[in-house]
Amino acid sequence: MAELALKKETGLKKETRSEELLQLVVFQLAEEEFGLDIMQVQEIIRIPDITRIPHSPDYVKGVINLRGKIITVINLDTRFGMQQKEHDDNSRIIVAEVDENVVGMVVDSVSEVMRLSSSTVEPVPDLISGKINANYLKGVGKLEDRMLILLDITKVVMEDAPSKVAYC
Repeated sequence: MAELALKKETGLKKETRSEELLQLVVFQLAEEEFGLDIMQVQEIIRIPDITRIPHSPDYVKGVINLRGKIITVINLDTRFGMQQKEHDDNSRIIVAEVDENVVGMVVDSVSEVMRLSSSTVEPVPDLISGKINANYLKGVGKLEDRMLILLDITKVVMEDAPSKVAYC
């Protein structure tokens, strides 16, 4: 009854929308699990030959030719200040669209695509933000038996970017 009175008085309705589900590509980097919004991911590829670019930032590994399109490839572990791992058979490049630019990101492995309820995402704890720039993170998703660090890939790629031209 009080809810009905509140509706009449303020015009507000009780929210009944369904909970938002995030669909994520899950990947590993330096023994941590990360999630990236699948809507930004174009494809996941094995690591081809990468051409280095002189005088590029240390986190830029180089460029690749992907079906006629030149794509800048970055090392996420270097970008995050983590220990670099040698590439192996599990290493992949996640090709993503960031602000109308296509960029590749080297990761240790890609494990799955999953759905995660937005209600399980919490702010980044200080312990994690001390290791990785908190600006690069959207939050931490809580799963039954593990945690998933959610990336804000736009900030990872575009922060300190010399120009949009560098990310063809």
